[in-house]
Amino acid sequence: MVDLSVNLAGVTLKNPIIPASGAFGYGREFAELYDLNLLGSFSWKGTTGEARAGNPQPRIAETPAGMLNAVGLQNPGIEAVIEEEIPNIARIFQGPVIANVGGFSLEEYAENCRKLSDCQQAAILEVNISCPNVHAGGTNFGSSPESAAAVTRAVRAATQKPVFLKLSPNVTDIAAIAKACADEGADGLCLINTLLGMRIDLKTRRPVLANRTGGLSGPAVFPVALRMVYDVYEAVKLPIIGCGGVSSARDAAEMMLAGASVVEIGAANLRNPYACKEIIEDLPAVCAELGVTKISDLTGGAHHG
Repeated sequence: MVDLSVNLAGVTLKNPIIPASGAFGYGREFAELYDLNLLGSFSWKGTTGEARAGNPQPRIAETPAGMLNAVGLQNPGIEAVIEEEIPNIARIFQGPVIANVGGFSLEEYAENCRKLSDCQQAAILEVNISCPNVHAGGTNFGSSPESAAAVTRAVRAATQKPVFLKLSPNVTDIAAIAKACADEGADGLCLINTLLGMRIDLKTRRPVLANRTGGLSGPAVFPVALRMVYDVYEAVKLPIIGCGGVSSARDAAEMMLAGASVVEIGAANLRNPYACKEIIEDLPAVCAELGVTKISDLTGGAHHG
């Protein structure tokens, strides 16, 4: 019998499989297909202070090994999430939930985290620092150690809940940014967010996406995500949520060997809405193949044999 349970910054999850933010909404649609209580947790859609309609259409483009999205953080805003979505989540999922938090200023990040502090089911705050800083010319908060540290400092002061910083891969040295977050009190890290990419329509000779560029996700990014998780595990002593291109139980095991404590599944849910359910069902066989009876023993295994 394989023990699939894991501990993430003091929060016990029944298994390490978590649908990623942006690919699972607030769980409503998937709850119509299967019992969400099979999941370890799920990360809800990135939520900002005010409601956002998102970017203009078209904002999705296919690629041979993944997809591009420029949705633009479409969400109903933090107040609507607290008043409407969290009560619905409590009806469809009884486990701890990861709240993905966005923001366009340090004050917005801190205020959103403060408002979620009393929401019992939001067990972990996953702070997306790939958002553009409107007070710094639109550069992403996660683009430098200094700005990442500033966000970490602001949210750490606003809540007692475990805070995980979700890191962008569109940087020169992700380990340096991870260290900056760790130094300012982050409880953990989530990586990676999407890689910046684009497609061009041969007929119109214009970018396919109205936003010109979008975030690449899917199997194409898995080797990049794996390398970054490996590097960050070497650089800091914090639990890691591994994310990026995972689409099978074997991928999840590989991500854990690289250093992840748990694994988020993103684009695979859009291709197959039963992806997380099937990965969880396949995990015991993969663990048996690898000779482990407790799945948490896989974490960091590639670093010490």
